[in-house]
Amino acid sequence: MSSTKSGQCPVMHGSNSVISKVNTDWWPNTLNLDILHQHDTKSNPYGTDFNYAEAFKSLDLDAVKADLKTFMTDSQDWWPADWGHYGGLMIRMAWHSAGTYRLSDGRGGASTGNQRFSPLNSWPDNASLDKARRLLWPLKKKYGNKLSWADLFILAGNMAYESMGLKIYGFAGGREDIWHPEKDIYWGAEKEWLAPSDERYDNVEKPDTMENPLAAVQMGLIYVNPEGVNGIPDPQKTAEHVRETFARMAMDDEETAALTVGGHTVGKTHGNGKAEHLGPEPEAADVHEQGLGWNSTKEGGFGRHTVTSGLEGAWTTHPTKWDNGYCHLLLNYEWELTKSPAGAHQWEPVNIKEEDKPVDVEDPSIRLNPMMTDADMAMKVDPIYRKIIERFNNDFEYFSDVFARAWFKLTHRDLGPKACYLGKDVPSEDLIWQDPIPAVDYTLSDDEITSLKAQLLDCDVSASDLINTAWDSARTYRGSDRRGGANGARIRLAPQKDWQGNEPERLASVLTALEKVQAGLAKPVSIADLIVLGGTAAVEQAAKQAGVNVTVPFAPGRGDATDEMTDAESFEPLEPVHDGFRNYLKNDFSVSAEELLLERSQLLGLTAPEMTALMGGMRVLGTNYAGTKHGVFTDNVGTLSTDFFVNLTDMANNWKPLEPGIYNIVERKTGTIKWTATRVDLVFGSNSILRALSEFYAQDDNKERFVHDFVNAWVKVMNADRFDLK
Repeated sequence: MSSTKSGQCPVMHGSNSVISKVNTDWWPNTLNLDILHQHDTKSNPYGTDFNYAEAFKSLDLDAVKADLKTFMTDSQDWWPADWGHYGGLMIRMAWHSAGTYRLSDGRGGASTGNQRFSPLNSWPDNASLDKARRLLWPLKKKYGNKLSWADLFILAGNMAYESMGLKIYGFAGGREDIWHPEKDIYWGAEKEWLAPSDERYDNVEKPDTMENPLAAVQMGLIYVNPEGVNGIPDPQKTAEHVRETFARMAMDDEETAALTVGGHTVGKTHGNGKAEHLGPEPEAADVHEQGLGWNSTKEGGFGRHTVTSGLEGAWTTHPTKWDNGYCHLLLNYEWELTKSPAGAHQWEPVNIKEEDKPVDVEDPSIRLNPMMTDADMAMKVDPIYRKIIERFNNDFEYFSDVFARAWFKLTHRDLGPKACYLGKDVPSEDLIWQDPIPAVDYTLSDDEITSLKAQLLDCDVSASDLINTAWDSARTYRGSDRRGGANGARIRLAPQKDWQGNEPERLASVLTALEKVQAGLAKPVSIADLIVLGGTAAVEQAAKQAGVNVTVPFAPGRGDATDEMTDAESFEPLEPVHDGFRNYLKNDFSVSAEELLLERSQLLGLTAPEMTALMGGMRVLGTNYAGTKHGVFTDNVGTLSTDFFVNLTDMANNWKPLEPGIYNIVERKTGTIKWTATRVDLVFGSNSILRALSEFYAQDDNKERFVHDFVNAWVKVMNADRFDLK
């Protein structure tokens, strides 16, 4: 019988912790494909048969709302509410859940409930929100599978406002929870929380030089530093950073001002104590803390002794009431720079009337000074924001409407188009930021689809151009916020029709040909459907040339958006400045072309096998940008063959650098240059995982399997934005 040495643990230490090195620690330059597989169904306790949309439809939404309103003033002893009302805390939770959204890549936001997991659950800016989520647990337990955490976060914020007097614009359910941390979101390169802003700017004096795709000014913050840029008070400088930060979150000046005023009309900041009284954040806390963090050793750490941001005080006289007190106080008093008990910079009014002071959260006989952050003072100092604030102050009804709409946008922007909205409280109004698309009222029979395919293949447009146009139309889809895609045919409109990656001249020629086909039809069919069907027909033809008869599934029903339905400015971030599938790279980037390919693939919702199949197929179909030959490892361009994989894995060839990012494929025996390639092409032979997949498709017995896998991946991309089919 074997035994271990005295004191030696038989368990492999660090096998599931940061102590153990992973492959990327040993080989930091290796391509990490985890981004394509992070939300595998094996981590989801619901399994594959659960349909959240159907479950939500059976939810008694009125009952949930009533319970939430009762909850707001039903204080729980273990974490009592300020002034007996949880409204401020719930609003902050909802705000910080939604406020991580950024327009540049659509990532962040409230739609996955990711605030439950690291790093967000332990961000400094999210201190005490662990308490907000735990306070809601009895309601989540009660309504169970019918109500996701992600939906509950936002609904709790809505009911908090409604219980304090705001008329909410609306609410939509449909956010599905994730079950482990998201690894695809880049929050910044800093190695410590709240590192100086300079680390993510080329020049911190110029806010627009912040690194893309980031939006917050420092690691661990949702928006800006409330004490000022790098913690140095300067309201005008802060205003410039507020403007850039909120613009990166898809908000204009009026929406930004409304959110600032409305968000700070209720609740308070907490800094009545020193940060050293706080324990570690949730991810670093010991097991007996049971997932809670920032626990304080001072007077229980709640009520008037709570410490979160370090600032201390309420913004308004009546912090549990929806009113115009914020504008009144900000505009009618002079404010001086002071420090909170925790030592944080904040602003307090000079010679304030006693009746304008808010009362203590525990003792209503005590009145205290309100406070403002540097970001609040920015609303007064910046001339543009001040003009907006003055209008809000003079027209409370107008302010309430602007805020309600901005709050709805903030909390729903990443949920996607209205086709994803669930529930009876969905507003009927179509909003331009929802990327509306007109519904179609036609159907197409199988015979009609077959006839249309023949017409499209005979319309003086090459098969590769039909495929390229369909792909370029669909590839804009972002699973992060469900924007883009082929539905709407916005590739016809500004700005997409002029994007370099769409080859404007070629695109215009194809669209003209498709419009001629459309004009000759006996029934109306959208250009959006014709674009996708043209690519579908060309793929079928290419498969047939490879000896595989296959019918590529096609679902009609796409509409054609108009310029009036399109916020052209907000579509600019969707421009494909890189697309490995078409071997396109607009600029040189600090990250490799293969990493950019993973970025594109993840936003499209592709797995590694799907990405691989699409890559091999697109190359042999001759779909490269501007007709370049890089990676086209075949003598039969236009045939959906496995030649890309066969020739990539053929050891009769050698691979030699030609220039940065470009390589020659050379026949070993003769030295003859057979093909050229980019890094994106060769990574499918160099990366061990991708090579395994390439070898799979290069096998003699997988020619037909490859065609079917390509078709399935193609259809997935074409239908990515067809939420009516899901």
